[in-house]
Amino acid sequence: MESAPESEGRVLLVNKPLEWTSFDVVNKLRYKLKMKKIGHAGTLDPLATGLLIICTGKMTKKIEEFMGQEKEYTGRFIIGQTTPSYDLETEVSEPRDIAHITPDMVRAAAAKQQGRIQQLPPLHSAIRIGGKRAYQFARKGKDVELTPREVEISAFEITAVNLPEVSFRIVCSKGTYIRSIARDLGEALGVGAYLAELCRTRIGKYTLENALYIDEIQ
Repeated sequence: MESAPESEGRVLLVNKPLEWTSFDVVNKLRYKLKMKKIGHAGTLDPLATGLLIICTGKMTKKIEEFMGQEKEYTGRFIIGQTTPSYDLETEVSEPRDIAHITPDMVRAAAAKQQGRIQQLPPLHSAIRIGGKRAYQFARKGKDVELTPREVEISAFEITAVNLPEVSFRIVCSKGTYIRSIARDLGEALGVGAYLAELCRTRIGKYTLENALYIDEIQ
């Protein structure tokens, strides 16, 4: 946490708890710190944990700057099953045969996703389509067309393979969906995949190691 006069605002590094939304964290800290001007610099899904940058006061002017910085994640994919949301928010499909999948195949498929790529966002996302969020259409079973976006994946490291579990570390640009990486990895392997666990460990120069839990923030 960077200290500054209260009138100048603060930058808080928060370790977001599992199942909390990013707005839950903002609202909790707004009440706890009695700050009216407060916001977060980059949403984390409720099922993700890790680093969330919170800005208060005049530091809220830096939110866009923080959001544009490089991000690092660790987590786990499950190979051989899929879900409509590409994570555990929705129902998991029946498992497929993955007996032929090898660690080398997983690493080769991951390598093909590195660099500047065109990524299709998940339908279960907060992207706006005609004034509504994409997930609003998804939850009603409506199919809408999303446009691929250019993102940069500067590192996609497979840190462990214990099938059906695959552990990873990813460094990527703003706008990258790790759930879409899970989908694309599963499609490349021909057996499907989904995101089972996700933790954001870094945003730019700010790291999870220096983050506080909500109850620790004064």
